[in-house]
Amino acid sequence: MPAKKRGQSASQKAIAFLLILQTMLIGVNAENRLQQGDSPIEVLMWMINQCIPVLKQASSLQEKQKKSLLPKHRRSEDQ
Repeated sequence: MPAKKRGQSASQKAIAFLLILQTMLIGVNAENRLQQGDSPIEVLMWMINQCIPVLKQASSLQEKQKKSLLPKHRRSEDQ
């Protein structure tokens, strides 16, 4: 496997791991909020607001990955 592909794969795995970790921390923080007496609806709304940026990041990474897999002539057509 070429070094560039290996590097991309490792960085993609690292980013995926960090996004998963971020999502898990949101869940832990939500549990803490519930234990502190926040209503489940408030916590759910807070979680949704916290997860939106994570989903945007994941979507952006997926788009970048798709573009990097396209042949060069297709990339120039998309821009």
